[in-house]
Amino acid sequence: MIDKLELLLALAKERHFGRAAEVCGVTQPTMSTGLKQLEEILGVMLVQRGSRFQGFTPEGERALDWARRIVGDARAMRDEINGLKHQLSGEIRIAAIPTVLGMVAALTTPFRAKHPEVRFRIQSTTSSEVLGLLENLEVDAGLTYIENEPIGKVRTIPLYNESYRLLTAPDAMFGDRDTVTWTEVGQVPLCLLTPDMQNRRIIDRALRSVGAEATPTLTSNSLLVLFTHVKTGRWASVMPAKLAETLGLSDTVRSIPIVDPDVNYSIGMVIPQRDPMTPLIAALVNVAREVAPTLQL
Repeated sequence: MIDKLELLLALAKERHFGRAAEVCGVTQPTMSTGLKQLEEILGVMLVQRGSRFQGFTPEGERALDWARRIVGDARAMRDEINGLKHQLSGEIRIAAIPTVLGMVAALTTPFRAKHPEVRFRIQSTTSSEVLGLLENLEVDAGLTYIENEPIGKVRTIPLYNESYRLLTAPDAMFGDRDTVTWTEVGQVPLCLLTPDMQNRRIIDRALRSVGAEATPTLTSNSLLVLFTHVKTGRWASVMPAKLAETLGLSDTVRSIPIVDPDVNYSIGMVIPQRDPMTPLIAALVNVAREVAPTLQL
């Protein structure tokens, strides 16, 4: 049953019979047979079939919810039993929004000091993708905003509050200031993240609250692209204070606090709402709670 539910989850992820079979390491006929056997066990049709994958039936969508729970619990059981036999080992998969990538090492480094046999895989995604990957059991934890937009049924561990800075050249507009207002930021030609990023939506909302609009002269889904443009001395951007601190400033870049209004959003870890937690995730949560006080600016 567990193997057949794994097939169902793979199909939900790939939306293609051939790719799902390849992910599971089976042939496509074996995949089809396994899904038909699952339908026979449950007594309902789960998959809308044609020459290609067409989606799930309503019963299939409900079965997917159960599959995520059952497969997640089965994986958790295996991890816990292995953890009892040996010291913690294996891989922790974390999806993180771009603006928190600079602080991930503050979490993974103390964890590795305690559990040197554990490996990490970190991927950068949008906030909505974090939740989708978590729901489909493709990652074990996420790092994202936890109070700004709906995050669904997940467990949250607050880490720090994100505030914002104008990154600009010392001789550029407002570059000699100790603080700037959001109204003034609206007057600066900016390079910003693309609108699919929640950080960009936060910036847009802050500017609209003072009657201003973002007029970016460059957009990218990469913070590295934005920062390298700012370092030329001819561009400005708005970035989280902790990220600006992590990237490191130079003679060509100033990080100026943005005030009036003060804007803060909570960053945290999200994990599946499942008890008991796997030993790996329980250990990760413990480390997150230990380092959270050190992450506040």
